[in-house]
Amino acid sequence: MIDANLARLRAHRNNVLRYRRLLATRLTDLERTYIERRLEEERASMDALSQETFPFSLAGAQRAPADIGGEARHV
Repeated sequence: MIDANLARLRAHRNNVLRYRRLLATRLTDLERTYIERRLEEERASMDALSQETFPFSLAGAQRAPADIGGEARHV
């Protein structure tokens, strides 16, 4: 089961990367809208599958990247 979910996660990740590359090209407004919608759908699917596959969370995982290490800089 985990192997299948990891394969699905890789497929979603590859789709996200492909859509990001496409967004960096010249597109019509209709094409851009479609790709942005598909990108959000892939991200949502990836997030849901990640939560299903790895239901635990780490205590510090919810902090924003800019906040990490911020306390040590207050000297």
